[in-house]
Amino acid sequence: MTEIELRIYKDRDALSRAAAEEFISRATEAIAARNRFTVALAGGETPRTLYNLLASADKRDRVDWTRTHVFWGDERCVSPDDEESNYRMAQTALLSKVSIPPKNVHRIEAEREDKAASDYEDELQKFFESNDGEAPRFDLVLLGMGADGHTASLFPGSSAVEERRRLVVTTRSAASPTNRITLTLPVLNNALSCMFLVSGKEKAGVLQAIFAAEQAQETNFPAQLVNPNQGRLLWLVDEAAAGFLKDEKSSPRLASIKRCGSV
Repeated sequence: MTEIELRIYKDRDALSRAAAEEFISRATEAIAARNRFTVALAGGETPRTLYNLLASADKRDRVDWTRTHVFWGDERCVSPDDEESNYRMAQTALLSKVSIPPKNVHRIEAEREDKAASDYEDELQKFFESNDGEAPRFDLVLLGMGADGHTASLFPGSSAVEERRRLVVTTRSAASPTNRITLTLPVLNNALSCMFLVSGKEKAGVLQAIFAAEQAQETNFPAQLVNPNQGRLLWLVDEAAAGFLKDEKSSPRLASIKRCGSV
């Protein structure tokens, strides 16, 4: 089972600054090794703060955007200009402000609800030149976590959590009538690096339960099931979300807990 590296920051701003440095490092390493950087973006307020930082004057030129290919971990079945669209958020906060070629932006066409999942799966396999059903290998997957323990659009009790053959599926949150398109666990767990960004005291109880479990199956939280097969698993959390975490001894899956200062 993959060991977790956990870093705790004072607040969301400090967490986001650290995430920006990680993003830049992963991009630099990937481009040096393979001449391209592939990343799956996440939605949510914490990623938005990260995207704003990456678009800032002192950081945007530290990534070679011409060799960066952007995908999404999930998307709501809405138009790309809808306020609820993860694509729209990333486009507004980041992509419109950096020199990324339009052909390098691979959005989920979730407004085509009936075909969105299968079309995105086809696009992944074509881009990564993978065989039918073979999971792509992203350099970096960005993930958040809800207060119910969901990640991407993999919700507790959803059949999408159990999917092991399909790379992309349609699913829905019990709290919302809007369908969603999401990458499945085989894709997340084939990444070279998965990085969770988690902030807020409402996440503290779930975070404690996830890290205290010795086996992934011991909780009902989909975020617990993210365990890259041959990759790195990094959680960046703020002090509020880490409120119930003490040390590695109380959390068997943790390789280390690092309390970080300013970045």
